[in-house]
Amino acid sequence: MVSIQKNYLHQFDLKYGSNPHQKPAAIYSLDKDNFPFSVLNGQPGYINLLDAINAWQLVAELDEALGLPAATSFKHVSPAGAAVNVPLDETLREVYGCKNQELTPLATAYIRARGADPLSSFGDFIALSRKVDVQTAEIIRKMVSDGIIAPAYDDDALKLLKEKKGGKYIILAADPEFKSPELEFREVGGVVFSQLRNTIKINEKSLLTEVVTKNTTLPDAARRDLVLASITLKYTQSNSVAYALDGQMIGIGAGQQSRVDCTKLAGRKADAWFLRQHPKVRSLPFHEQVGSVERTNARILCIEGGMTAPELLAWNSLFKGPAEALSVIEKEEWLTKLAGVSLSSDAFFPFRDNIDQASKRGVHYVVQPGGSNRDEEVIAATDDYGMVMLFSGIRLFHH
Repeated sequence: MVSIQKNYLHQFDLKYGSNPHQKPAAIYSLDKDNFPFSVLNGQPGYINLLDAINAWQLVAELDEALGLPAATSFKHVSPAGAAVNVPLDETLREVYGCKNQELTPLATAYIRARGADPLSSFGDFIALSRKVDVQTAEIIRKMVSDGIIAPAYDDDALKLLKEKKGGKYIILAADPEFKSPELEFREVGGVVFSQLRNTIKINEKSLLTEVVTKNTTLPDAARRDLVLASITLKYTQSNSVAYALDGQMIGIGAGQQSRVDCTKLAGRKADAWFLRQHPKVRSLPFHEQVGSVERTNARILCIEGGMTAPELLAWNSLFKGPAEALSVIEKEEWLTKLAGVSLSSDAFFPFRDNIDQASKRGVHYVVQPGGSNRDEEVIAATDDYGMVMLFSGIRLFHH
């Protein structure tokens, strides 16, 4: 077996690497007195820690920039959702399955982050920017999740979380005072890469200065959502485009080679998020014993339609009365109601097709770095739809 040279001051051995056959595996630090987290419960794996460290940086930066409790739901080194505390209306409380629950500000942020794309969030790694309270722990206890990282935990909250997964739930305590080294390193194929860590601060002052469209009206909610979307992209595998509304991400398109594919992928996720609020989807007559995961899957089938015979059989067994999928016309009519969406891109839009796609998803506010040879064409497209667009001059690739 290959051995790892143990010449670091701080070493934490892992069960295995990205896959079970990749052994040994470990994480290291050159500073035994300066480590970003401690393990309170469970045995974190390689991918768990990649998610946890990226996720913690995301929520810490959101909280710093917006002054609100922040949460993210991470899967495979990209966020499935991210949000800050903005109160939920009654429709979203129903859609997110928390209609009669007491929600603290932190719990609200997590419900929003998890609720954006529940299929992708299944088995997530959670990051929360503030001390975990009992109400938030109660919600997380019922979710299918691999682990959590937060700066601190109430005693009763920690006790609840330690009961998850038969006592194996991963619980990490982030050190808010930890300072990352200026240089970061990675090794690929025998070659060591180094770069200055991405220390740029994303906030209203750094991001939202240059409006390039005829429409210049930018309300406070849109400012918040554009900052939220851009910080989310800072920790999302590139290429990436993100849609935000009311303090939460509603669609994230990560890791695509084509930028318009990012815009379409994130747009389809935003469509699905909004279609889950359709009255027909919300009123599906489930049997009381049907669990939350099965309900989520059924609602997605209701939106997507095109069910096979076995799916139809399983579908009918979930309900105590007639239930039909949304028709194409019903979906198209409902999606015209989606409005006020903010969109951020981690690099410039090379063609207007991205704006054309965004216009179909209620996007009214856009921030991107600018710098394309076709900037004027993209600006003209944005003006065609009456949108507000800003050039930030900040590229946010993350690999």
